[in-house]
Amino acid sequence: MDSARRPPLIPMRPMKLPMKLSLVTALALWLVLAALNQPLHTAAAPQGMVSLQLAGTADQTHAILRSWRDGNLGLARLSLWLDLAFIVVYLATLLQLTRHFTRDRPGVRERMVARWVRVLFVIAGLSDVAENIVLLNNFNPPSDTLSLTATILALLKFTGLILGMAGLVVIRASRRRPLSTPH
Repeated sequence: MDSARRPPLIPMRPMKLPMKLSLVTALALWLVLAALNQPLHTAAAPQGMVSLQLAGTADQTHAILRSWRDGNLGLARLSLWLDLAFIVVYLATLLQLTRHFTRDRPGVRERMVARWVRVLFVIAGLSDVAENIVLLNNFNPPSDTLSLTATILALLKFTGLILGMAGLVVIRASRRRPLSTPH
């Protein structure tokens, strides 16, 4: 296949200013959240905040919160509140990225995949917001119901993000024209 006919991996059109701002803001917020998460790594929470998100029982949640008693509970709460802003930014970034990747993809299949990718990203963002609200309400005292709900919401979020990213790869990998036989 002639390389001139193959669509580029990344669209040739430059990114617009809102997309650039979203990417920079998302990266900055992610770095801040990563820095806040570092002191939250303990024996009970080896992954920091992710350990709390995936603690499916009140006992696990209580053990994690106990390991953060030395002033890190405030950091955990701050991280959850800051994550709410990050959700808005990463969702806007992913939706803009989806639009950017479909600019030169006029096919019906690509548009349908892009629609599903957007739905997955919105579901991931909404479940992330709900997860943060549940986690903020599960600090004192933790309950099995809230812990399990947070875990299910976290798994839904991660699944939506992973499948959405896979959909973006499918969109970019799809051909604009069928393969032609060389003459």
